[in-house]
Amino acid sequence: MKTLEQLLEDARVAHGHLCAGQVLGVRMAMLGLEKLGIEDPLGKDRKRIVTFVEIDRCVTDAVMVVTGCRLGKRALKFRDWGKVAATFVDVGSGRAIRVVAKESSKDLARTMHPELPTKNEQQMAAYREMQRDDLFDCQWVKVDLPDTEMPGYKGERIVCARCGEGINFHREVRRGEEILCKGCAGEKYYQSVEKEN
Repeated sequence: MKTLEQLLEDARVAHGHLCAGQVLGVRMAMLGLEKLGIEDPLGKDRKRIVTFVEIDRCVTDAVMVVTGCRLGKRALKFRDWGKVAATFVDVGSGRAIRVVAKESSKDLARTMHPELPTKNEQQMAAYREMQRDDLFDCQWVKVDLPDTEMPGYKGERIVCARCGEGINFHREVRRGEEILCKGCAGEKYYQSVEKEN
């Protein structure tokens, strides 16, 4: 695996800038992979890992860079819990570890680098240096990953009875005899408009 500094540079390039969240995410992913014994997530081990992230912030981009897990590969799973946490799953062995950033690390960063003018600069410096036990809590967990959630799964494509759009991966909703997409079943995140805004 690359060094911390090499991975931070990769994260900076992918994310567009380096921030405290990127440092946290890189270290979080490095720890999760190490605990699972995954040495080459972008090479020979690339099909062994599935990662669940719990926040849509900078940390997640860094986790993606280190693990190689992507939404489009179905190897990255997003759970919108608003937590700086990720669960790393070795799909071969079934072992999984959840890594959570400690809230106390923010205060510790301030005491480690009071000479730095901003909270982000303090955290960026401290998160590189901090002992893992001061930065993260780890918990071995069990994650049920059915075949339908695995990378590479090819399932039946169903057509929504109302809008005619295709639905993959068993995401349809059954209402009586009708098979609907989630949007037509009432779970839309958007509203149709008559014309362009």
